[in-house]
Amino acid sequence: MNRRPMRFLLPAACLFLAAAAVTAMASGSAGIPLKRIFMIILEGKGTPEYGILMDIRLPRVVLGFAVGGALSLAGVMLQGMFRNPLVEPYTLGISGGGALGAALCIVFKLHYLLPMTALPASGFLGSCLVVVPLYFLNMRQNVLRMQGILLTGVMTSFISSSLVFLILAISKTDELHSIVFWIMGSLEEPSWMLILIVAAIALICLLLSYFFAPVLNALSLGEEEAVHLGIDTERAKKQLFLMASLLTGISVSLTGIIGFVGLIVPHFVRMMTGYDHRRLFIISFLTGAGFLIFCDTLARTALPPLELPVGVITGILGGSVFIYVLTRRHISGRSGGSL
Repeated sequence: MNRRPMRFLLPAACLFLAAAAVTAMASGSAGIPLKRIFMIILEGKGTPEYGILMDIRLPRVVLGFAVGGALSLAGVMLQGMFRNPLVEPYTLGISGGGALGAALCIVFKLHYLLPMTALPASGFLGSCLVVVPLYFLNMRQNVLRMQGILLTGVMTSFISSSLVFLILAISKTDELHSIVFWIMGSLEEPSWMLILIVAAIALICLLLSYFFAPVLNALSLGEEEAVHLGIDTERAKKQLFLMASLLTGISVSLTGIIGFVGLIVPHFVRMMTGYDHRRLFIISFLTGAGFLIFCDTLARTALPPLELPVGVITGILGGSVFIYVLTRRHISGRSGGSL
C-alpha cells in the first residue's frame, strides 16, 4: 500500500478542517451568504447576523475543533498502547461514567442550581470515578496490566449503561428527554470559558503527544522490543492512559457521548499515513476536528428546524464511510492494487 507523503497529507487535513469550519459558519436557517461572513465580522457588533455568527455558530465550530481533535488523539493513543484497532476512547467505560454522572445531575436537578457548570462538572466527575478505580485495580507491582484495563473497562461500561437505563426507566418525561438528548451528543454549549478550557487542554495534549510518538512506534513492535530499545514502557503507558482519559473525560463532560470519532478517524488516517505516530497524531487531530464540525453542520441543517444529535450523524456517516473504505481496500488487495 502506498503511503501519501506528509507534505501532501498535512495541507490536505488543514484544508479539510478549514472547509468544514467555513461551511459551518455559512450554514443555517439564517441563510447568511458565504461572501458576507467576513464583512459582517469586520463590521462588528450591532447586527443580528453578527450575533448569529459569533454567539451561535462560532462556539460550535471551536468546540467541534477541540472535541473532534481530542477524541481522535485519544483514539490514536489507546490503539497504539493496546495494539488493538478496535479500542476507542469509550471502550474503557469513561463515557458510561460521564453519562451516569450527567443523568444523576439531571434527576437531582443540580443543573438548575448551577446552570452553566453543574452538568459538565457532573459528567467529568462521573468519568473520573470510572478512570481512577480502573487505573488502581489494574496496577500490580507498579505494572499497568493493559489486558486487565480493557476487560475491566468493558465491564464498567456495561454496568454504567445499565445504571443509566435504570435511571431512564424511573425518570419523568422531561428528565427522560434531557438525559437521552445529552447521551446522544450535542455541540450546543453557550459558555466560552468552558469551550476555551477544552480547546486549550486538547492543544496542550497534542503538543505533548509528539514526545510520545517514538514510544508508541516502539510499542507497536511489542513491549519487549521497546524495553530493549531503552524505553520505560510502564511509565509511558501510565502517562498515555491518563492523558487519553483526560481528553475523553473533558469531551464527554461538555458534549455528551459522540461515538465513532475516536475509532474511525485513527483507522482512516492510518490507512494513508502508515503507523508512524509522528504523522498519526497531528493528521488525526486535524481530520477528527474537521469531521466533527462537518457532522455537526449536517445535524443542524439536515431536517430544519429540528436539530439532530450529532452522535447520530457521526455514527451513520462515519460507519458507512469506514465500511466502504475497508471494502474497497479488501477488493484492491485481492486484485493487487493499493489504496
